[in-house]
Amino acid sequence: MRAIVVSKQASPVAPNVSLVHDWPEPAPPAVGECLVRTLASAFNQMDLWVGRGVPGLKLGYPRVSGCDACGVVEAVGPGVDSSWIGTRVIVNAAMRVPERQHPSDPPNSTLTPNYELIGEHHLGMHAEKFLAPAANLAAVESTQDPVPAAAFGLCALTAYSMIVTKGQLRPGQSVLITGIGGGVATAALAIAKHYACRVVVTSRHQWKLDRAKQLGADCLILDNGSDWSSQVRAWTNKRGVDMAIDSSGKATHLSCVKSLARGGAYVTPGCTSGPDATTDLARIFWNQLRVLGSTMGSNDEFREVAALFRAGKLAPVVDQVFVPEQCRDAYARLEAAEQFGKIVIRWS
Repeated sequence: MRAIVVSKQASPVAPNVSLVHDWPEPAPPAVGECLVRTLASAFNQMDLWVGRGVPGLKLGYPRVSGCDACGVVEAVGPGVDSSWIGTRVIVNAAMRVPERQHPSDPPNSTLTPNYELIGEHHLGMHAEKFLAPAANLAAVESTQDPVPAAAFGLCALTAYSMIVTKGQLRPGQSVLITGIGGGVATAALAIAKHYACRVVVTSRHQWKLDRAKQLGADCLILDNGSDWSSQVRAWTNKRGVDMAIDSSGKATHLSCVKSLARGGAYVTPGCTSGPDATTDLARIFWNQLRVLGSTMGSNDEFREVAALFRAGKLAPVVDQVFVPEQCRDAYARLEAAEQFGKIVIRWS
């Protein structure tokens, strides 16, 4: 079958990517699994991590990446309801790893899930067919375009879990989103507007701010590398925002903390500018701020956010659509960070 293959670890990634026509077909689905025929697959930063190498994770190459797709279930393994066959689905790539059972361990009441990813730890979705657990699938309408469906899954889940479940966003609150343009940031903007929140966004690019305004952003801040928290506080009449959503990390963390209202939440799903941020502990304790890390989300959360997509209440931003033969161009666009929204491969 056809598959987009990363031949080795290197940076840049794009020169090591190619479309092959003789990649082995997946094995028959095992217990709890489904075989999915891919209609469209979408890119995430994870595709670059796989191409460059993931610290502490030994991966074999050549390798198929991809942790977002829309497809049709073609076969099911033992224990899976046969009604899945023929259903158009999207996929939660995060597979929960069973917890160890050790006699000296304390209770796991507050232990967060440990995940492995389809497309990272396991072969991914940038191929004509792939395997996934039935528990990780969510149905979409057969009439819904597979391109936005493929673009929706992981970023929407990540944003929904950190904003709604962990951050406990309330309707009508005010939200700050840094680095608008990426998949998680645009999904966060859509979710915040769905909750009738006022939103301020930052970017180093004016054209990205202009696009964000079209999507409903209420305040735009051009990030020139200096502290912009005073602009956020001025926009809120010195109150501060209720939530700061920051996937940049080092470059923006302190400005986010200084932008928060009392009791506000700083939520982060990543740190693309570096993990070693400078913070302000005095603000954190005095203003009783919440600092929350978030990685992907559960299957229950996935089906909740998928229901909003299926009902037409949320939709992703699609930057550009490629065919499989243009896979190297798609990787190059992702690597150059030129996109606004998600990059998608249409397979069928």
